[in-house]
Amino acid sequence: MSAAEATLPLLTPYKMGKFNLSHRIVLAPLTRQRSYNNVPQPHAILYYSQRTTKGGLLIAEATGVSDTAQGYPETPGIWTKEQVEAWKPIVDAVHAKGGIFFCQIWHVGRVSNEGFQPNGQAPISSTDKPLTPQLRSNGIDVANFTPPRRLRTEEIPQIVNDFRLAARNAMEAGFDGVEIHGAHGYLIDQFLKDQVNDRTDKYGGSLENRCRFALEIVEAVANEVGADRVGIRLSPFAHYMESGDSNPKALGLYMVKSLNKYGILYCHMVEPRMTTVGEKSECPDSLLPMRRAFKGTFISAGGYHREDGNNAVAKNHTDLIAFGRLFLANPDLPRRFELNAPLNKYNRNTFYIPDPVVGYTDYPFLGTSA
Repeated sequence: MSAAEATLPLLTPYKMGKFNLSHRIVLAPLTRQRSYNNVPQPHAILYYSQRTTKGGLLIAEATGVSDTAQGYPETPGIWTKEQVEAWKPIVDAVHAKGGIFFCQIWHVGRVSNEGFQPNGQAPISSTDKPLTPQLRSNGIDVANFTPPRRLRTEEIPQIVNDFRLAARNAMEAGFDGVEIHGAHGYLIDQFLKDQVNDRTDKYGGSLENRCRFALEIVEAVANEVGADRVGIRLSPFAHYMESGDSNPKALGLYMVKSLNKYGILYCHMVEPRMTTVGEKSECPDSLLPMRRAFKGTFISAGGYHREDGNNAVAKNHTDLIAFGRLFLANPDLPRRFELNAPLNKYNRNTFYIPDPVVGYTDYPFLGTSA
């Protein structure tokens, strides 16, 4: 077998706009809840640099665009000078190893409660429909949500501006680009999905109206930092946080076709299959029509492993694959894939604890032990 034949599709180089990637394995944005008081911490330097390879793409954990954007403890922000300064050494560490680093910017919308909000106010959303209590990831605790306040039409430009300023701050911190978080039931998704969005103004009703908020953010961010530094994450098929849609295929296709107008760098979409503990549930729907319609780089996520990731790239179903839990537990994931080496098992119980080491930077590399 020739060397070319032996090369895994996931380990082939790829040119993403101005960025030369050495492989197709992307660190997915992963909330870790270790940014005390919403400020990134020095222990994140080791965490991200451990997962950096020369020419590898990393997407930072979801990062709040304003003081109203929070919904989880100890998640980072990028709306203050202190936060920007705290990100700088983390970004520098990734760049020192030759990595390409994007900051995912988000607003949780109604996935919050008054305890996270300035002056104990109600969270903002597209709607005033409350979210029902949700079982937390540990399977024990229950998250309760304060009924949201529906944004007035005239307030929406301010939220768009918050995303623009966050993108500017990400550039100030040294990031190579930003990924707009438009997935998983958070604020942008609350506008996109008809199960949530019950507005009667120009941001509600028709598909065009429901997508207006997301596309205004894309336009503002692209104008601020350059379309060649902007990506977006979307999950049209997902039902996270009671955010389903009656026609997810139409929603996904409308969005990617609209995104083409702005010439953004990439679209990062979550597969309609979701992986549960030890099992993979397949869904007959596919991202393929969206992949074919989008003119930029296409990133797929959603429970991929080595084999199906290689197959997806080999069949040209996607350009890049984002890995979350596997990358979390295997800081040297590209190397392990290359050697087809055994993978560390991830421990869900340590995903969201505040410890600066345990379940964070203590997963072993090949040839070492924990």
